[in-house]
Amino acid sequence: MEPIHWDIDPEIFTLFGTFPIKYYGLFFVIGLLLAYEVVKRIYTSENIPVENLEKLSTYLFIGTLIGARVGHCLFYDFAYFSKHPLEILLPFQITDGNWRFTGFAGLASHGAAIGILTTIFLYIRKTKTPFLWLMDRVSIGIPVACAFIRLGNFMNSEIYGKPTEGNFGVIFVRDDMIPRHPTQLYEAFSFLVVFGLLSYLYKKKLFVRQNGFIFGVFLILMFTARFIIEFSKENQVAFENSMILNMGQILSIPFILMGTILLIISNKKAKLATL
Repeated sequence: MEPIHWDIDPEIFTLFGTFPIKYYGLFFVIGLLLAYEVVKRIYTSENIPVENLEKLSTYLFIGTLIGARVGHCLFYDFAYFSKHPLEILLPFQITDGNWRFTGFAGLASHGAAIGILTTIFLYIRKTKTPFLWLMDRVSIGIPVACAFIRLGNFMNSEIYGKPTEGNFGVIFVRDDMIPRHPTQLYEAFSFLVVFGLLSYLYKKKLFVRQNGFIFGVFLILMFTARFIIEFSKENQVAFENSMILNMGQILSIPFILMGTILLIISNKKAKLATL
């Protein structure tokens, strides 16, 4: 079995000779739109006004983008961005007063998760929507968006895995000629599996046991998958080389614990309801 040679230009084309349009951005948008469509179908099936989702989607888009960006800057490259704070939220690299458009080169999924939760808290305060009720439904669409974001990483030849130490894997030609684990595809596939399982739970109406059940399963499955796949992934920053667990794994643990607690509480309430 021969390794796959991957040598796709991350840029699709350039607008006005300055603004690059990249596959990553395209897949990011496609993922968000598909996630929106998934949750929209859930709202429609439950006769919930779609207008409520349109307001929520604005919150989620802002929370995802800002959270992912700030998370990357704080968790993975604080030393640089502490000296270049403007570049955290501006898609430009500023050097000696010169501005160069780079897009947001650096987004962290754990930061996105924190950003989503933060903006949802703001949304429910304004709309009085029950938090766990909302998360049980939104959680079903999120894995779809995450899967497409990882496909965007694959197109960028970034966040790849360690060498396979064999005659298999993917050679990311733009970086080196070493066969590596395509961990972006591992994660994308696992996220789509999570989407399928959550959709099954929803269709079986297992969420009616107690609000928070599907959200708890989502947190456990998504971040356990991330935790496990990190073992075959190259560290993103140098300081992780001296750590037993890398930053992605450390940041996954609180979400797994949160999901476990939600399931325990949900099961206890379900048992009490049957007494």
